[in-house]
Amino acid sequence: MALKQVSSNKCFEGFQKVFEHDSAELKCKMKFGIYLPPKAETGKCPVLYWLSGLTCTEQNFITKAGFQQAAAEHGLIVVAPDTSPRGCNIEGEDESWDFGTGAGFYVDATEDPWKTNYRMYSYVKDELPKLINANFPTDPERMSVFGHSMGGHGALILALKNPGKYKSVSAFAPICNPIQCQWGKKALGGYLGPDASKWE
Repeated sequence: MALKQVSSNKCFEGFQKVFEHDSAELKCKMKFGIYLPPKAETGKCPVLYWLSGLTCTEQNFITKAGFQQAAAEHGLIVVAPDTSPRGCNIEGEDESWDFGTGAGFYVDATEDPWKTNYRMYSYVKDELPKLINANFPTDPERMSVFGHSMGGHGALILALKNPGKYKSVSAFAPICNPIQCQWGKKALGGYLGPDASKWE
C-alpha cells in the first residue's frame, strides 16, 4: 500500500510526519500523523495509537498536545489517525458536527449509506497497524492505544474487544457509556440501526 508524505518536521531530534494513503477498508484517502523518535533511526520502537475526539482530524493531537518531547525521551512511535472517512459523497455526511465527517465513533457501520465507508473500528484495529508495521521501524508486539472523548470510547472498545492485542489502554474524558448519552445514541443509531441491542 503506497504512502504519500504530506509533511515532515524535525521535532525533538525525531520527526513529526503526516502521510496520506488509499484505504481499502474505508474506500477513500486517509491521513495519519506519525511521530518517529530519534531511536527509530537505529532500532524498533513500541507504537502508541492516539484516537482523537469529535470534529478532529489527524492534526488536532500532533499540533496541540505537545507529546513529542516525551515520545522522543521514551522512544515511542505515536500514530494519530483521522477520526472518520472524508469526502465520500454520502448525503448528509457534512450536516452535523457529531455525526458523519469527523465523527466516525470508531465503529463499523452496518446501515446504509454508511456501511461502505464508515468502518473506523476495522481501520484502526487492522488496516492501519499493518500499514504502520510494514513501513516504519515498529515493534508489533508492543502496541498500545489511548484517546480522548469519542477517541476514548474507541480506545476502550478496541482494548476490551481484543484482549492481549494492546499492552496498555488509556482514555481521557471518554464517552464510556455511549448507549446512555445523546452523542452516542445519535451515532450508534445512525451507524448501527435502531435496535439498541446491536449497539452492545
